[in-house]
Amino acid sequence: MLKLLGAACVLGAGGWAWRRGAAERRRELDTLADVIALLGRMEEEIRLRRTSLPRLLASLGRDRGPEVRRFCAAVAASLERAAPLGESWRSAAEDLPLGAADRSALAALGELLQGDEESICKGILLTSHRLAKILEEARDSRAEREKRAGALWLSGAALLVILLI
Repeated sequence: MLKLLGAACVLGAGGWAWRRGAAERRRELDTLADVIALLGRMEEEIRLRRTSLPRLLASLGRDRGPEVRRFCAAVAASLERAAPLGESWRSAAEDLPLGAADRSALAALGELLQGDEESICKGILLTSHRLAKILEEARDSRAEREKRAGALWLSGAALLVILLI
């Protein structure tokens, strides 16, 4: 009876680890989609209303998820302290729960946000398209990755159960 209880605990832990990994990947995709939406709105606001960046980030961050809201607040607060834009943007981008390629593309945008309106909008559009392509590829391969991860976790847990029994 004790062995069966231990086996159930090991299998449960394997299932829990699989679900936690899937939730992390889902969170990453949701954050990436939220960042893309933020960049789209940011480009519109800069082009149409010519709003200053600290005010713009503070207002746009309110409508986003918690990670992107913290990102916008961090950049706006850093700009209020008169820190350089590129450095503020880069350090805030490093705290987002994104993959390495996503973070580096977003961090590179910080340098492109300096200059005239046209170059800023081009930089935002370029980064937005790059991130959208990464998001599309990640969504296309998501089901396959989740199946593989589930098989790996559950077969590893089953192997451990067999070894323990």
